[in-house]
Amino acid sequence: MKICVGLSGGVDSSVAALLLKQQGYDVFAMFMQNWHDADATLHGDCEWEEDKFVAEMVARKIGIPFYFVDLSKEYRQRVVDYMFDEYSKGRTPNPDVLCNREIKFDAFLRVAQKMGADMVATGHYCRKEETVGQDGKKLYRILEGVDPGKDQSYFLCQLTQEQLSKAIFPIGGLLKKEVRAIAKEADLPSADKKDSQGICFVGKVDLPTFLQQKLKSVEGDVVEVYHPFYEQDALYQQQCGIIRGMLRDDYAGPLPVISHYISEDKASAAEDTRPFDDARIAGLSDEDLRTLSTPVSYGAIKFETEVYRSGKKHIRKTRYKDNPFGKIVGRHEGAQFYTIGQRKGLNIGGHKDSLFVISTDIDNNIIYVGEGHTHPGLSRLCLRVSPEEIHWIRPDLAMSVGDVRRCRVRIRYRQPLQSATLLRRKDGLYIVFDNAQRGITAGQFAVWYGDDDEMTGSGVI
Repeated sequence: MKICVGLSGGVDSSVAALLLKQQGYDVFAMFMQNWHDADATLHGDCEWEEDKFVAEMVARKIGIPFYFVDLSKEYRQRVVDYMFDEYSKGRTPNPDVLCNREIKFDAFLRVAQKMGADMVATGHYCRKEETVGQDGKKLYRILEGVDPGKDQSYFLCQLTQEQLSKAIFPIGGLLKKEVRAIAKEADLPSADKKDSQGICFVGKVDLPTFLQQKLKSVEGDVVEVYHPFYEQDALYQQQCGIIRGMLRDDYAGPLPVISHYISEDKASAAEDTRPFDDARIAGLSDEDLRTLSTPVSYGAIKFETEVYRSGKKHIRKTRYKDNPFGKIVGRHEGAQFYTIGQRKGLNIGGHKDSLFVISTDIDNNIIYVGEGHTHPGLSRLCLRVSPEEIHWIRPDLAMSVGDVRRCRVRIRYRQPLQSATLLRRKDGLYIVFDNAQRGITAGQFAVWYGDDDEMTGSGVI
């Protein structure tokens, strides 16, 4: 069998190539360049050239042929242009997921096949297994990598059965430290190379600078939302009412509308036993689910001005009247450059706790923020995936309208898997979490897993 390894210059793909060579396969390496414009990167214009140089040395060390392919045109059209379009709409895309679906296992795969490859291998930390469907046909499963801190199955959540049939993941059963040890023992040039960061094949970038290539900077207001707003907001109160109706009769804790999750590198508070009744979740109406999954809007917060006199000379000045629901606390350079849950880059002081973006209004160029991890606007319990955005890695496990299924879900890379209920309705797939989630973001991918570490499907939030 002839296998093409996508050699990036990093240690993971290097060890993948080495293992396949040791296993006796006919292996060749191919390095793909997907980006030319260095204006937005933080490391100058030689980063990809350095990666190519290391990759070529690795191939020479292993003793396999090395080739170069320029896929920058396809990458710009199918990944970068999509990114710009999504950000312009106030959504936050995941370019790494798109890169795998559109480039590595599509454009790159086709080039490799023209060069005689039967399969394409990458350095992803995930596992692939074969199984048989109810119709007796062969199917492929994607399982989490065995290293819990490096599992990268999330990034492959949009692959099809056809793409999986041509994919190999040689290091999915290894820990990262084992991969490093193998590379050092083999004296590979990439053994001590740091893991890449930033946008797939673009590198570490200043995102606003990157997006400003096509999206204009326009100053607007940053509005802080105060807690009293939620006490009178009709949608939020409706959501709380629906959530109360989902609770078990013996549940005596607080209404579970605030996420305890902070980040993947900070421990979250211990959760109580599951507060909801399965039958009551399954019995939610389509209207209830639409209400639960709708983000709260803050356009009703308006600011009136008043004239006052200041100083000894009583100079007339204008200021905003106090508003119990919010306050204009700063300025920004464009709402499309910010995402839900973002903390950095706001540059607003005078608060005890950090400010987080809780909503962006692209039409009016306003960013809404809230103070602290427990701000109500930062948490949501339910999300919706529209019908056309539902993707089943395992088509034989696809849900029909009316189906209800328990599963585990993550809404961002490296987030611990969250227990949830999937409900398939005519207008989409609803995900109701056992615990409120922090920073649910439109444009990101929700990915669901079964009980045995298998990733079965995904969809755009």
